[in-house]
Amino acid sequence: SYEETVTIAPRNYPLKFRQKSTLENHYALIGIAYIQKNYPLYYEATNEAGLSMAGLNFPGNAYYGEAMEGKDNIAPFELILWILRQCKTVEEVKKLMEYTQIMHMDFREDFKTTPLHWMVADKKSSMVIESMEDGIKLYDNPVGVLTNNPPFVQQLFGLNNYMHLSIDTPKNYWPKSVGLKTYSRGMGALGLPGDLSSVSRFVRAAFTKMHSLSDESEAESVSQFFHILGSVTQQRGLVRLDDNVYEKTIYTSCCNMSQGIYYYKTYDCGSIVCVDMNKEDLNGEKTVAFPYMSEKATDTCFYIYIICNFNIIIKSARKNP
Repeated sequence: SYEETVTIAPRNYPLKFRQKSTLENHYALIGIAYIQKNYPLYYEATNEAGLSMAGLNFPGNAYYGEAMEGKDNIAPFELILWILRQCKTVEEVKKLMEYTQIMHMDFREDFKTTPLHWMVADKKSSMVIESMEDGIKLYDNPVGVLTNNPPFVQQLFGLNNYMHLSIDTPKNYWPKSVGLKTYSRGMGALGLPGDLSSVSRFVRAAFTKMHSLSDESEAESVSQFFHILGSVTQQRGLVRLDDNVYEKTIYTSCCNMSQGIYYYKTYDCGSIVCVDMNKEDLNGEKTVAFPYMSEKATDTCFYIYIICNFNIIIKSARKNP
């Protein structure tokens, strides 16, 4: 965790790029960002036109080249802002990337570049961007899911190993003489991988997402989304790293692309928290940051509004970096 916040970058917040002119006007954004010296380093965000983008860990495969003449040279930490400030659809992103070079550049000397690949989605389609040693790859994403390593083509190919998965009670293809029987209700999806590797989480998230049924209301759709992502949540204590620390899911989030309403919950706060970007001045010139709702953040809130028939807490706690 880097003390990230739900951050709104309004239309007139100056977007500064290392090798491009500062943009004084752009689409407003909302998402999770780590703010450094008034610069929002977005992990993921959605713009007011309904386009979303997220960066995921890609060590060992990400490769950022040198700046190229005739290209828009963009640092990895600028890419989300570069795309979401001007694009409305996945197709527009594909055209923009034809003229974009993701160049190697650290945010600063003591803040090194993170190896990432990215998923971009509009209301109809999804794509993946990977900058590797043999060039920048753009992939259509038919399942709308991305995890960390390995590269997307390997993740997608891995689904071939799970063509047998079904939501129905499994059929017995063994000889009848063996006498195998279904011994329990709820045996659909038998064989779905349950470990916490990124490969298995990709299969699990893709299968869950593509078979999930949601009702029509906003509350039911949001609730269903968090159940889907709950299938790949990492619990503290199950994945130990080399330095004897444990991975966990710090936060889970989604956004209503049509209305600019951002939802999230954190590891230590199970309530779904809602931030509506339209409640802020989207023509403003400063970022607006909402600290995570947690036991530590509760005291900073100006008011709480609870929708009783759905577990949403709308917070108005903020700070202007």
